[in-house]
Amino acid sequence: MIIAIDGPAASGKGTLGKRLAKHYGYRHLDTGVIYRAVAKALMDAGADLTDEMIAVSAALALDPVPKVLWMQLSVRDDAAAARAEARGVQVVMNRCPKIEYGRLSGEIKWSGVNSRIISSRKTTAGAGFQRLTLGPR
Repeated sequence: MIIAIDGPAASGKGTLGKRLAKHYGYRHLDTGVIYRAVAKALMDAGADLTDEMIAVSAALALDPVPKVLWMQLSVRDDAAAARAEARGVQVVMNRCPKIEYGRLSGEIKWSGVNSRIISSRKTTAGAGFQRLTLGPR
């Protein structure tokens, strides 16, 4: 089982992840540490932080070598991908993990995204538990 926790910086993702891993006997992988390790290697080398080939090279120098490299939305570098794939690393380009998880799990359809339906209906804020103000009803 894989449990992925997403949220803004300093929102408790790491603390929650460590507690869940300990409780269920799982391994804890802090992806933020991986991102920072690659960025530090690039900065220590004085490299261009926007160069995908250099970033992939830094990721391939990690120990252990990652099994998958994600290149975020709008990032595509076929030469860098080929270098990683030659080392047995799976490469996903021009994708966002949060969007892909939602799309693959069906969760993204809850909000109507990717439903191929365009609606001109006005929002129903104020109905149910949603409202436009912060004060009491």
